[in-house]
Amino acid sequence: MRDIALRLRLVIVRLRNEDGQDLVEYALVLGLILLAAAAGMSSVAAQIGAVFATVGTMLSTYTS
Repeated sequence: MRDIALRLRLVIVRLRNEDGQDLVEYALVLGLILLAAAAGMSSVAAQIGAVFATVGTMLSTYTS
């Protein structure tokens, strides 16, 4: 009976251990940051493309 109580206590101590919880939280935060970055990249890429198109048009106008 004492052996069962000791094993139960060890299981409870392991369940209370929260060392791995930090890793999960960091992974979730990193996932949210990556999701936000991916969502913002399409608008940034479109704006950069428009700037290069404008510069290309200006260069072709000035060199002609």
